[in-house]
Amino acid sequence: MDTDKKITFFSKNSIYCPLCDTKFFKEELFSGGGRLVAGKLTEELRRLYEPSKKFGEVFPLIYYVVVCPNCYYAAFPEDFTQLDEHGIKALQPKGIARRQALSLLVQPVNFSQPRTLKEGLASYFLALESYEHFSKKNAPTIKRGIAALRASWLAQDLHRKYPNENYDYLSRLFYRKAHFFYSEAMALEQSGKETLSEARNLGPDLDKNYGYDGVLYIMGLLEFHYGPRKNPLKRLERLSNIKRAISKSHGIGKASKSKPSAILDKAKDLYDEVGKEIAELESAVR
Repeated sequence: MDTDKKITFFSKNSIYCPLCDTKFFKEELFSGGGRLVAGKLTEELRRLYEPSKKFGEVFPLIYYVVVCPNCYYAAFPEDFTQLDEHGIKALQPKGIARRQALSLLVQPVNFSQPRTLKEGLASYFLALESYEHFSKKNAPTIKRGIAALRASWLAQDLHRKYPNENYDYLSRLFYRKAHFFYSEAMALEQSGKETLSEARNLGPDLDKNYGYDGVLYIMGLLEFHYGPRKNPLKRLERLSNIKRAISKSHGIGKASKSKPSAILDKAKDLYDEVGKEIAELESAVR
């Protein structure tokens, strides 16, 4: 195998699916060699990558989720074999249902061959479904939020390539799911029913873990863009809560090693935008 021309490889160590006992090998991204050319960081803390002359476009996100190619059970690498007996019993009978649901979303896909953007999007959709049956100790709610957010990113990438196949609609759908699960995860964290600290990496992307501050920022960003707007008073209340939380957590204007300027600058921009809408809402409801 000429690794100088390849983007990925299949690992030598096999994985066994805890649902159907299928043996398979995970596709991994080669490191180095100019495969990844880092670009800008978006407002959603997604790291974009520039196409290289040698390898073209590379999307690291599409290789992260472990997916059983037989029954379509999926989870992040640290959780794939950690499903408890309750989760196994809940997910085992749903293999056909997972395939059918996926066929309505994106097709065709094949998890036994090198992945494309379609398999990447499908993998996060399947993880989103599988984490519904994970124990609270695995922090499934925030992982469902992260899976939905990444799915929305990949749907955007697919929309740019295939603008007539409704991937833009899918992207908006996943953004709304991400909004719900980020908000739910924060509520569970505050009540002590499910802690964010149980998640190994809170992302939201793969290049850097922004931790709790990143979750709070993304939750605010999703609330601002995708939160309900029909009731102005409730909208005003939710935005006011977000503004206070951003100010308290990010210490607007105070960069440090634990709070890098990249996220602080974006948090400040969000703080300002939320403030503008709050002022408009306050004027409208008077």
